[in-house]
Amino acid sequence: MAAASAELQGKYQKLAQEYSKLRAQNQVLKKGVMDEQANSASLKEQLKMRDQSLRKLQQEMDSLTFRNQQLAKRVELLQDELALSEAKGKKNKKSGESSSQLSQEQKSVFDEDLQKKIEENERLHIQFFEADEQHKRLESELKNRLEVLETDAAQHQAVVDSLTRKYIDTIEKLQNDKTKLEIKSQTLEREAKECRFRAEECQQQLKNLHADLGRRLDDSLCIINEKVPFNDTRSSQYNALNVPLHNRRCQLKLRDIAGQALAFVQDLVTALLNFHTYMEQRVQIFPIDSATDTISPLNQKFSQYLHENASYVRPLEEGMLHLFESITEDTVTVLETTVKLKVFSEHLTSYTCFLRKILPYQLKSLEEECESSLCTAALRARNLELHNDMKKITAVFEKLHVYVSLIVLPSIKPEGLLRTNYSSVFIHIAAGLHGFHNVMKEISKHYSQKAALEHELPTATQKLITTNDCILSSVVALTNGAGKIASFFSNNLDHFTASLSCGPKGGTEFISPLSAECMLQYKKKAVAYMKSLKKPYSDSVPYEEALANRRVLLSSTESREGLAQQVQQSLEKIAKLEQEKEHWMLEAQLAKIKLEKENQKLKSSLSGQLIEPMPENSVLLNAAEGEREEAIKKTSREPVKRMSLIFSSGQEVIDLIFVGTAFVCN
Repeated sequence: MAAASAELQGKYQKLAQEYSKLRAQNQVLKKGVMDEQANSASLKEQLKMRDQSLRKLQQEMDSLTFRNQQLAKRVELLQDELALSEAKGKKNKKSGESSSQLSQEQKSVFDEDLQKKIEENERLHIQFFEADEQHKRLESELKNRLEVLETDAAQHQAVVDSLTRKYIDTIEKLQNDKTKLEIKSQTLEREAKECRFRAEECQQQLKNLHADLGRRLDDSLCIINEKVPFNDTRSSQYNALNVPLHNRRCQLKLRDIAGQALAFVQDLVTALLNFHTYMEQRVQIFPIDSATDTISPLNQKFSQYLHENASYVRPLEEGMLHLFESITEDTVTVLETTVKLKVFSEHLTSYTCFLRKILPYQLKSLEEECESSLCTAALRARNLELHNDMKKITAVFEKLHVYVSLIVLPSIKPEGLLRTNYSSVFIHIAAGLHGFHNVMKEISKHYSQKAALEHELPTATQKLITTNDCILSSVVALTNGAGKIASFFSNNLDHFTASLSCGPKGGTEFISPLSAECMLQYKKKAVAYMKSLKKPYSDSVPYEEALANRRVLLSSTESREGLAQQVQQSLEKIAKLEQEKEHWMLEAQLAKIKLEKENQKLKSSLSGQLIEPMPENSVLLNAAEGEREEAIKKTSREPVKRMSLIFSSGQEVIDLIFVGTAFVCN
């Protein structure tokens, strides 16, 4: 709240300073505008005076023009009079001498007067032109200056308006900010009060909970002291006797890791076999080819030892395979129970002894190559580098052998390795594997340089070049395999440390083989018990069969619906046919009745006598007509309803239809 008020006060101070600056600028601008307005007013006054003088000069010009016209007319008049006087003078020379002299004097006077008027008129014209030009120039200057001043005044006014709007907007914004801050401060105060209230409630609950937990702890301690004779988890020796839990997920993870390690070891074993085998071939052909000459006894012994490399290298793969097969889902894999790791350690020890055995011969063989007459200085330097690299590779395997022997100790002698040193052993193994990878990179680099130099020798044979390429490829494979296994071990270092050192809950001891066996027995019993609890599910229809039955049901349903529609259509057709049948039967009956009437009429006409119909026939006729009318009414009301006529025999129906048909045809 204090920070918000301080920030608001700072904003107000900045606003006040800005307002004072704007006010000072406004005063200066206002003074400048007033000066410009006064100057503009004076210029307007001068312009007005100039206009007045211009109008005055214009009037004078007009008057002079009028006067000039009058003088011109007078001159013309005088010239006319002069011409008349000259004409008269010719007629009367004598009398005209005095008058001509007088007219000559008058003419000279008029000429002088006219000349003066012309000069004065010209001078006035010049003055008027100069005054007009000066007035126009001054007017244009004043107009330009007035436009500039008006533009400046408009700009100053726009600046003043913008500053005023900005000031108003800033004030409104600050007022809104002030309102928001006040609302926020009120909200924060309210929240602070609520938080204080909650804190007090939490403190009270904490006190109550602390008291409750203390009371429960005292009760629990009393019960433990009274009921429990001793707590075996407090002692590591007693806790080691407890049966640990079986972690199936951890076992599956370890088996997966062991499978990956087996693949890496197999690649490494293949590369080592190739390296030793191709090295044996090289010893047989360089610096002396055994096919053409006898090699040195040193190289013969070295070749003999290299020929035995498979008996030392292949057991490494077999030992790792046995270790992988020993890690299953139903086993407990910790250092105390990993007995097969000892076999791998023994094979690694055997291979390390093999490397120590061939190391002197390998070094002497390199020295023998350096002493050869074909060895150049660069090739000798590469041989010396390989000399050091071979020492390093043997030292690396000896280091790995030592640390692998250490992790085998818990399965042989549990007290031989402390649990606190367990993680450091794995770290040293990872460092040794990385060192192995680095040494192999150096060997690959130096041997590739050496092979390139040997290929340039004049005595280099194709067999030597091929063997060097094979050795170089095996060295590259060794480098890649070492890098993969080093990265693999470093990535799973935490898992090795955590999973291979598990024990009873709360204990610090390893799992003994006896407790591991008990764990597996209890696991089997638990699995059997869970299987006994698991009830078999009732038999159900297989999914594929259910789908097939559903298809059959759908097809039968569709066919049943189609048959139902066909039956319905057939019933409708039957009903229509029965209606038509009844209609035609009724028509046949009516035709039969009409036929009987016609026969009776025919008989009566032939006999010429009117024979009254029998009462029975009249009754039959009336009944037939009544039935016909009722049938017509029923047919019109119920067209779908079936109608039937009962005859004594089928032959009567046939006869009736035949007679009706004949009647219709007639």
